Amino acid sequence: MREGQKLGAARKLRRTQTDAERRLWQYLRAKRFEGIKFRRQVPLGPYVADFACFEHKVIIELDGSQHADGTSDATRDAALAKLGWRVLRF
Repeated sequence: MREGQKLGAARKLRRTQTDAERRLWQYLRAKRFEGIKFRRQVPLGPYVADFACFEHKVIIELDGSQHADGTSDATRDAALAKLGWRVLRF
């Protein structure tokens, strides 16, 4: 995916959040969680993370039924770990 395509995809995902993402964002936005800044739907390499904290290199992913197989998630998590990110999946 090209850089411009990732940005467009991230914008679309921000506009079409799931109910779970919308609810979690209410707790993470504006440094509401322990004063830590999170961003939502962030392009990172070839992926778009649901929520990311750059200061602590933590990604939070909210997985729905589309993630049932988990094999592509493991590949994605390994690639992000090589970049220094810790991924938390719920």
